[in-house]
Amino acid sequence: MTLTATASSVPADLAAVKARQRLAWSAGDYAAIGTTLQIVGEQLCETVDLRAGSRVLDVAAGNGNVTLAAARRFCDVTSTDYVPALLERGAARALAEGLDVRFVEADAEALPFEDGSFDVVLSTFGVMFTPDQPRAATELARVCRPGGTIGLSNWTPAGFIGQVFALLGRYLPPAPGVNPPSRWALREALEYWFGEAAQSIVLYPRHFMFRYPSPDHFLAWFRDYYGPINKAYAALGDCAQDFDTDLRALLTARNLATDGTLVLPSDYVDVVIRRR
Repeated sequence: MTLTATASSVPADLAAVKARQRLAWSAGDYAAIGTTLQIVGEQLCETVDLRAGSRVLDVAAGNGNVTLAAARRFCDVTSTDYVPALLERGAARALAEGLDVRFVEADAEALPFEDGSFDVVLSTFGVMFTPDQPRAATELARVCRPGGTIGLSNWTPAGFIGQVFALLGRYLPPAPGVNPPSRWALREALEYWFGEAAQSIVLYPRHFMFRYPSPDHFLAWFRDYYGPINKAYAALGDCAQDFDTDLRALLTARNLATDGTLVLPSDYVDVVIRRR
């Protein structure tokens, strides 16, 4: 596999791309989706062997799944996202559990922290959606101390969510130069982006089980609450029904349940990068 994307290949209207992304993630209510993914944050903390007292940064935290998981392990946690409403939802969850967490509005491509500020830098299905992928990787490495750990949970290209985004890309092609988020699940891409900053990179195959009352319920839930899907239905106009049909076909093909409910596996990887 040849990787040629660099920071210079990012489109000149990067600010506009990012603004559209922020609007998409602000649409609906991602917290309604995010809370169903909590097990992923717990698993990532175990995968990186998180130790009490570690200085932890959660990047593109959403409503705080791995933030809360790290705080429950008695770590010193800073939670960041560029959507203030999601940080507020994470803060409410932390308050409800009596967890002490700092919440900071921040762009994953320009983190407002000094070099080497954290022992562990984490992100679950978050940093993978940044438009400037090499720059985001550089920022993760920069704020992680030498000898520290970067832990990521990223959807794979062939998994269900990877295929959902591929379907979205067919109906609403991304801006030129913006690469698929699922590249964050590819060893070749990670090695290319992190380069000499990484002492080692290990990928652990995982799968998350989406469990919903029915395929119809899943579609309605994601249409209402998952920003990218919410925005897609609104933007497609007369083509929205075709998109809905294709999305239903994908659900049907991958649904393991035979009782009318939805039990659907979606492959992802836990990535553990040891900082040089």
